[in-house]
Amino acid sequence: MDGKSRIDTLNNIQIFAGNANPTLARKVCKYLSIPLGNVLVGRFPDGEIDVKVNEDVRGSDIFIIQPTCPPVNENLAELLILIDCFKRASSARITAVLPYYGYARKDRKDEGRVPITAKLVANLVTEAGADRLLTIDLHAAQIQGFFDIPVDHLLAFRVLADYYREKKLEDFVVVSPDVGGIKIARLYSKNMHIRLAVVDKRRVGPEEIEVGFVIGDVKDRNAIIIDDIIATGGSICQAARILKEKGAKDIYVGATHPVLCGSAAEKLMDAPIKEIAVTDTIPLNEHARSLGTKIKVLSIASLLGEAIKRIHTNKSISSMFSES
Repeated sequence: MDGKSRIDTLNNIQIFAGNANPTLARKVCKYLSIPLGNVLVGRFPDGEIDVKVNEDVRGSDIFIIQPTCPPVNENLAELLILIDCFKRASSARITAVLPYYGYARKDRKDEGRVPITAKLVANLVTEAGADRLLTIDLHAAQIQGFFDIPVDHLLAFRVLADYYREKKLEDFVVVSPDVGGIKIARLYSKNMHIRLAVVDKRRVGPEEIEVGFVIGDVKDRNAIIIDDIIATGGSICQAARILKEKGAKDIYVGATHPVLCGSAAEKLMDAPIKEIAVTDTIPLNEHARSLGTKIKVLSIASLLGEAIKRIHTNKSISSMFSES
């Protein structure tokens, strides 16, 4: 596509960002060759969020890039206020771009007297005025059904899979750290044409994991543990240790969202893991950066940028994952 046609197809589009991940927003804008929108997202003296859009957005196709990563409540509130602001400024359409969708763990009532926060956040985003949602690797795919607006659910697997193919390591096996992750691990296995294994995992507390056994052959093979989120790191570290016990060689970890809260960085540093590859859906916190060369950050800016362009020009999103 030449420069003139590229500009024509992206007419009347504006991209803005809150304070959650402005670096990613700038990368997306660079991919699309458009400037990042000018908006002030500050604080009143009492801590309340103050938003002011410093350019005309009437009739524009607006995309707000704001993952709801830690501090979760602050970033979620910023998102909702930004949506309300653009709605009242007469924007033609507002797409909430949540590379990371927080509060997703509670997606059903698995016991009595608990909330379904994934649905609550869906209601909040919709009621604030969003016309559609764009997100990456939801913790549970059924969260799409919580919305009464269109949801475009992107998968980061191609970014990670391409990275591991470029390493040209031999005797690979893709490992799901639990039974619930088999579907996404199978996607990597099929895409990379390598074997699949599963670590049996049972959770006995919010931060405590019991690991049982491995389904599949990992002996004398390099293992890639695939997961959507690394939060406390307990599940990943336990899985890595049992893989070592079963005779695996080098162990790699690939995950989309590097939440890495609490003592996760220390656990991962001590675990028998050679490298951790994550994406920039959310920025690395100070503890995560202490992992140094053990952690590799891959950008999903082009993935997001291409999806935004296709939404704006009314082209297929699903075809992005069927194209070779």
